[in-house]
Amino acid sequence: QVQLVESGGGLVQAGDSLRLSCAASGRTFSRDSMGWFRQAPGKEREFVAVMSWSGASIFYADSVKDRFTISRDNAKNTVYLQMNSLKPEDTAVYYCVADPDGSWKDWGSYGYWGQGTQVTVSS
Repeated sequence: QVQLVESGGGLVQAGDSLRLSCAASGRTFSRDSMGWFRQAPGKEREFVAVMSWSGASIFYADSVKDRFTISRDNAKNTVYLQMNSLKPEDTAVYYCVADPDGSWKDWGSYGYWGQGTQVTVSS
């Protein structure tokens, strides 16, 4: 059974850092694009960051560029999101996604996603 399990969320203050992890299991994900989306209360889900299977291509949402860094360890089937200089507007449930044909900002192109981890940033 394929699973993506996020961890690392929590309650922090503005300016703090968090590192999210997403462990994938059930098959190898070394040929998948893997990334992160988020959804804040009352808002639509939005793209955060994605990395190609090789790591050669990385995209970030403008709102997180220069603050967030995506990385992956294919040997561990794990993708990470290092979040620095967090802002209250980063408060959301963060979802990990994966798919060999994942198309960057298109949530619908990802066949696998996790249950999400809550990130709350207080001002």
